[in-house]
Amino acid sequence: MIINSIFRAPERCLVLALTIFCFGIIAVLPYASAISAPQAASGDPGHGQELFQKRCTSCHNLDREKEGPRLRGVFGRKSGSIASFTYSEALKTANKTWDADSLDKWLTDTDKFIPDNDMNLSLKKADERADIIAYLKQLSNK
Repeated sequence: MIINSIFRAPERCLVLALTIFCFGIIAVLPYASAISAPQAASGDPGHGQELFQKRCTSCHNLDREKEGPRLRGVFGRKSGSIASFTYSEALKTANKTWDADSLDKWLTDTDKFIPDNDMNLSLKKADERADIIAYLKQLSNK
């Protein structure tokens, strides 16, 4: 009987539908940022440090040149810009600034991003790249 009276008046149907919609929005709102924020983009600098130690330190150091250039402060630095390191011609002339996007492309496929460079590494897992990038960013105080 009550349901029949609700659906007989169109205004009541509209109010009921809007009420249900609003409660639905309120119920989902606390989870909206977790749904929309990509996990890989933020990265975990602690895990990035572990990955850096395992994957990068054979060629790189944070504060001195090895086979590769030092990487402390790389975030925000121009490619090929450390005067004490001998870069490939490709890196010297690339005119890239290392940020999250360029480092992600670089670590995904160095030759695709800057052809004819001297680095032979790729990290296929987006979350690992994001973690290493977060670690390097943290070290660069950016």
